[in-house]
Amino acid sequence: MAEKKTKSTTKKATTKKAAAPKAEKESAAPKRSAKKETVVPARLFEYYNASIIPVLMKTFDYKNVMEVPKLEKIVVNMGVGAAVADAKLLDEAIKEIEAITGQKAEVRKARKSISNFKLREGMKIGAKVTLRRVKMYEFLDRVINIALPRVRDFRGLSDKSFDGRGNYTIGVKEQIIFPEIDIDKINRILGMDITFVTTAKSDNESFELLKAFGVPFAKKELKSA
Repeated sequence: MAEKKTKSTTKKATTKKAAAPKAEKESAAPKRSAKKETVVPARLFEYYNASIIPVLMKTFDYKNVMEVPKLEKIVVNMGVGAAVADAKLLDEAIKEIEAITGQKAEVRKARKSISNFKLREGMKIGAKVTLRRVKMYEFLDRVINIALPRVRDFRGLSDKSFDGRGNYTIGVKEQIIFPEIDIDKINRILGMDITFVTTAKSDNESFELLKAFGVPFAKKELKSA
């Protein structure tokens, strides 16, 4: 009996040894490399590095490239006050702002309760999207070259919307200026605020930065810092 057991164990060991080279061959087989997604740099980002930085360094006498102001982020905020009475309006606004920006929106809630407006703390009354890097430059390109020229009687943007810290806000009255919105499918005209957050230390530096990007300002009335 002991001899039979030893024979059976030796047979199993040999079969395991014979199966081992197959596993090694399978592991040694070359794995298919996953296809890497090619990220195409935004047009305005390349233009900023090639043309805007040298111009700003000359105008403001910067000694280091890191001192040159740059666009940090773009915040798109859409408030829907009518959502207090009809919650479906907020759902439509979220879909529209996501279609315009190409990014998932963040729902904004009321911070305080206001009885006159039948508003309670925590109610959903708006949507916000923060764009950075490639999406930010692509959105800026579409705003300058596609959306703003479609505004009725457009005569340029005012230069009085700077906040004193280098940030600039545009008030859009109608979301239909963006080609992503189908006029036949919307139920309500909604506006939005677009804020350009920059690293500029003054409004003059921010003005020159946005102007170099191609933002169509009507006239400049800023005082020299």
